[in-house]
Amino acid sequence: MGFRKISHDVKLAAIRLHERNLLSLRDILDSCGFSERTWFRILKLWRETGDVVNHQPSTAIRGRLRALDREDIDCLLRLVRQNPDYFLDELMHLLATNQFISVHFTTIFRELEHADVSYKKLKRIAKERNETL
Repeated sequence: MGFRKISHDVKLAAIRLHERNLLSLRDILDSCGFSERTWFRILKLWRETGDVVNHQPSTAIRGRLRALDREDIDCLLRLVRQNPDYFLDELMHLLATNQFISVHFTTIFRELEHADVSYKKLKRIAKERNETL
């Protein structure tokens, strides 16, 4: 059976049925619909914490580590506000010299897009620049 969320109430009911010896473990598992492994994990948590839900945040870092932290993004946004005509490769160079961080221009583009910075003007200027070459 795959991952599914089991409600707090169902877990508590199963614990109470077990502690009061009202049903056998097999009947509890069949009626609640979770595996033995899940049952023993819930029981262990109940005995250790007095609750059936783990309220502690996961210690594992989720997702990929960010290439740019908040300070780097703020610097990038300041640069764009000062001169909205910068190209991505120029912003990449400025980040490398000012913040000592080397990132790909795609990362810069994604961060600007995430910050809701319009690239319409940059796109138009890039088109004009290519026509002159």
